[in-house]
Amino acid sequence: MGSLSIWHWLIVLLVVVMIFGTKKLRNMGSDLGGAVKGFKDGMKDGAAPETPAGPNAQVTGNTTADKSTIDVEARQKS
Repeated sequence: MGSLSIWHWLIVLLVVVMIFGTKKLRNMGSDLGGAVKGFKDGMKDGAAPETPAGPNAQVTGNTTADKSTIDVEARQKS
């Protein structure tokens, strides 16, 4: 009762394919793969030694910006 046989997994797979369809499963798989790849790339970039960057220029002449947004500046903890 503790382990599932191959037949149980095939039935579960068949039900999942019937519910979601093959196209949606393919899209979800590619999205998941892209997310994992992006996460790995982000972890590689985070492990690199940081170089101090100059201050970012503030954009003040943008009249098309949404008035409900708040402009903030992130600072590193000391």
